[in-house]
Amino acid sequence: MYLGLIAIILIIYYISATQYKKTEYYAQTKNAYLGVIFNKGKNGEYRTYKYLNGLEGHKKYLFNLYLPKDNGETTELDVVLLHDSGMYVFESKNYSGWIFGTETQKNWTQTLPMGRGKSQKNHFFNPIMQNKGHIKWLKSYLQNECLPVFSCIVFSDRCTLKNINLTSGEHAVINRYNILSTVKRNATMQGTRLSETQIDEIFNKLYPLTQVGYDVKQEHIHTIQNKKTPTKQSYMTSEKEKNTKESQICPRCGGYLKVRTASKGQNQGNKFYGCSNYPKCRYTKNITE
Repeated sequence: MYLGLIAIILIIYYISATQYKKTEYYAQTKNAYLGVIFNKGKNGEYRTYKYLNGLEGHKKYLFNLYLPKDNGETTELDVVLLHDSGMYVFESKNYSGWIFGTETQKNWTQTLPMGRGKSQKNHFFNPIMQNKGHIKWLKSYLQNECLPVFSCIVFSDRCTLKNINLTSGEHAVINRYNILSTVKRNATMQGTRLSETQIDEIFNKLYPLTQVGYDVKQEHIHTIQNKKTPTKQSYMTSEKEKNTKESQICPRCGGYLKVRTASKGQNQGNKFYGCSNYPKCRYTKNITE
């Protein structure tokens, strides 16, 4: 019985892996099938591609596109679709739980149920802002600000988009299972915006950026990690600000020290720190201390 089950699993795996190697995603990325199955990021990109395969019309895909920025760094675009109706830049997010966010918030929130009425909240950078940056550098590289480019934030089918507030009408935020219907609807509204020749020319210009070497990819990863990890200088600045803030607390009652000006006496006109709880607390401190 167990041998039969194992045989079935191996056959299914062989068929799936064989079909996978015939896809455009594999042709560009050369990612191993097992690596795609067990890596959330790669799996999300591949599933996005599979959902889009039902789209009619002349189309080409670009995966893991490393665009150069003015400062020498790169920005990575997960999936780009070139289609008659325009260019679609997909930012793939593989979160579960509930997702909350607005178009203008710097950070969005992921809420995960922890049982017994409790939940865990995590924050991540606004993917709309992230994709706006991608589109900015895409247009810059192609030297064409008038290209019809559409931003689409694609979340995992495992999450619920609980409260997403969009105001500009310039972005789509959807679960992955809605990706085909969303693009089809936009394509119908837009009509033909790019000719086959234009699509092929753009593809040929961008394709080399999907085939960058290992060193470019590692440098990109290091740049992201360095931005997430505070540098020694930023840590020192943070500590200085913390110490400065703490020094403005009244040592006598715990209130805040405010800058005041002496209105009488021999120090008239001089500034000093006075406790915010005055007159209950009459602690003062010279600013020069």
